[in-house]
Amino acid sequence: MTYNTVIALDAMGGDNAPGEIVKGAVEAINARKDIKIHFFGDKEKIEAELSKYQYDADQTEITHTTEEISCDEAPAMAIKKKKDSSLVVGLKSVKAGECDAFISAGSSGAVLVGGQVLVGKCKGVKRAPLAPLVPTEKGISLLIDCGANVDARPEHLVQFAQMGSIYMENVVGIKKPKVAIVNIGAEEAKGNALVKETYPLLKECKNINFVGSIEARDIPKGDVDVIVTEAFVGNVILKLEEGLASTLIGVVKKGMMSSLRGKIGGLLVKPSLKKTLKTFDASEHGGAPLLGLRGLVVKIHGSSTAKETKNAILQCVSFKEAKINEKIMEHLTPETEQADA
Repeated sequence: MTYNTVIALDAMGGDNAPGEIVKGAVEAINARKDIKIHFFGDKEKIEAELSKYQYDADQTEITHTTEEISCDEAPAMAIKKKKDSSLVVGLKSVKAGECDAFISAGSSGAVLVGGQVLVGKCKGVKRAPLAPLVPTEKGISLLIDCGANVDARPEHLVQFAQMGSIYMENVVGIKKPKVAIVNIGAEEAKGNALVKETYPLLKECKNINFVGSIEARDIPKGDVDVIVTEAFVGNVILKLEEGLASTLIGVVKKGMMSSLRGKIGGLLVKPSLKKTLKTFDASEHGGAPLLGLRGLVVKIHGSSTAKETKNAILQCVSFKEAKINEKIMEHLTPETEQADA
């Protein structure tokens, strides 16, 4: 049978591997009969996890690998030395065209380095940004970049804005997505040197809907669709949002359990509260794609459960069906197609 999408899955990466990773994969193939999961990792351990579930075995394949890359290893060195790791072999399967996408909960650095070195960037792409969907009051926004390019230049941020717009329009379905650059104020004259140099370039870019600056406190409101920044600031924003959400949930639960009145009230609001909190659960939206590569590479949290793994797999299907890589190459402006200096 010919499958619509073949996903290379790093079964050994992350805190909950291979158990939650395999479980999420099974849930995905039970939901979609037109996809295939190609597992990379310890075959015996993967088969032991698969034996717990009912699924169509024709939708799975396993490539045994003997090495793993840990988070405390230098990414570039690990990619070079551990050629039989689940991460390296899985990425190479995408480069070779055997798989359409690669997903890993393993070392972020190794995924980022491996994606750019082993899979390679699309023609005209200067830097490949990591772009997660973040929950907001109005739905979701794309935060780009959040970890791949801490030394980005103005022309890189312009490309991030273009690629993010293409992603939000074609995968999420938002027409003319609003683009803003992270700043310390709304005024055009504010910001550091990078923001001040990038702002006028974004204003002049004709294939994005640029609406100006956005302060960090306004991001959760969801008034813009693509949030542009360099990786250091983006990663701080992402980690702060994740930590704040977790803390608030803990505080609310503690408050409800502190008295009999609180417990009774908690029981009454539990259904509505659960529904509301679900909308702010980042794992509902899959992982963070590394945009601008010749194949799709998606990084999921190191602590990912089956739910995030499943959603990342389904996210890859949408990505392929929307032909995002082709659209990125098609819509980059002539100025951004010049070789990176």
